[in-house]
Amino acid sequence: MKGNIFIKRPVMAISISVLILAIGLISLFTLPVEQYPDIAPPTVYVTASYTGAD
Repeated sequence: MKGNIFIKRPVMAISISVLILAIGLISLFTLPVEQYPDIAPPTVYVTASYTGAD
């Protein structure tokens, strides 16, 4: 089976796990994250003329 490789070679399994963990930690601290990004809400402007409303 494919899982037997990690049972037979625990050092390789631990090394791969540590490598994945290190890549995750590096990306956690280097990727930019904005808590509240600038979002332009959709707006609609309506203009109407109504004669005699003055």
